[in-house]
Order: sequence, then structure tokens, then C-alpha cells
Amino acid sequence: MCTSQLSDLICRPSLHRRPIFRQCHPTSVFFTPPKNTKTKTLKSPKKFKIYQSLVDKESPVKNPTVDMNKLVEFLYEDLPHLFDDQGINRTAYDDYVKFRDPITKHDSIDGYLFNIAMLKQLFRPNFQLHWAKQTGPYEITTRWTMVMKFILLPWKPELVFTGTSVMGVNPKTNKFNSHVDYWDSIQNNDYFSLEGLVEVIKQVCYQIGLVYAFKLYILLGLSKNVCAPILDPPRSALLWRI
Repeated sequence: MCTSQLSDLICRPSLHRRPIFRQCHPTSVFFTPPKNTKTKTLKSPKKFKIYQSLVDKESPVKNPTVDMNKLVEFLYEDLPHLFDDQGINRTAYDDYVKFRDPITKHDSIDGYLFNIAMLKQLFRPNFQLHWAKQTGPYEITTRWTMVMKFILLPWKPELVFTGTSVMGVNPKTNKFNSHVDYWDSIQNNDYFSLEGLVEVIKQVCYQIGLVYAFKLYILLGLSKNVCAPILDPPRSALLWRI
């Protein structure tokens, strides 16, 4: 009889399909975790910072406090005084101003003003502003013509340049922090441009050729066809007259 009871206990099926374990201690572990649990992966802070920096560079947010129209109006009033006794308003520029043209560069407001003063003393420039307009979120472009008479040379040659200036605005200070000139008469406007230097020398020497061609025409009675190559004005002068 004992044998039959023992066999019944061994062969009797269990009423539960699987054992149930109750959590009795914080360190207890489930053998069968829930099926619908989702694991969350945290983004790497380093990758997030790199992505954020790329977004900031590709889509800069315009500072609403910068009144670009007001700065355009300011240039219309200020730039005509570039080479006169009044001069430009220094307070409208940052202390570190990047100035570039094909043969000159400065990186401070003092160097920028020194360049203006040097041109004023050596060339007596006549500057004419044609227009100024906004061409970027923090960028204003101007078009101008400048005639300069080199007073140190006996024949006082006149150099004529036309071009554009791209002026950058610092959105943190609402002041100009860059000024880059582009001459119409040359292709390579990067500093230092040999083409730009040749253009200056060409215009200086052109005046000498003009004087000698005129003397030959008067004294020797040469035809206009002989003197025409010398009398042809430089390309920058033609652009200025147009």
C-alpha cells in the first residue's frame, strides 16, 4: 500500500504548469522576465554635442536685435566721409576689424583707420558710394568708385578703381567686424594679389605713357593710330566711365 501511494505521488501531474517565485528580497531575480519590456538606449553625449554644433553652423539663428536696415542707412551717411576731415564713426566698428583688399590687410580698428589716413595723405582719394544693401544675415555689400591722385610723383597720376565692399556685422555687438574689398579690374582679389599690384603699377605707368604719347603726337606729328595703343585707358577706367 505504501508503494502504491508513493507511485501516485511520483506520477501525479502537478496542478501548476510552472513554479511561481515570490520576491522576498531585493536581490531576487526573475527567471522569466516580462515579454513586453523595452530596453532604452541612451545617446552618447559626445555624439549629441557634435550633431548640435553641426546644426548650429548649418542653420544659424538670426539675432532679432540686429537692425540691418538701420546699419545700411548708417553706411549711406558715414561712408561719404571716408576721406574727408570728419572721417568715419569709429564707434560703429569692433576693436578687431578684419580688413582685406588685394594688396592690403589689417586686423584691428587702429590698422583700419591707419590705412584710411595713409591713403588720404598719399593719394587724396575721391570716394563715391553708389549703393549699399543687405546681402546676408549679417552682411552688407556696397558698390563704389574711387579716384586717387598719387601726389608724391611729379606727374601726379590718377588711379581709378571701381568695386564692391562686403562688410560683416557682429551680432553680439551690432558693430562692423570685417571689411573686404573686391576690385572690378582684376580676377584674383585674395591677399596678396600680384594681379592687384600689377594693376596699380600699370595705372601709374599709364600716365607716363600718356604724357610721352601726347608729346610725340604734337612734336613729331605722328598719326593717332601709332599713339592709340598708349592712349587706350586701362580697363578700370572704362568700367568707371560706364
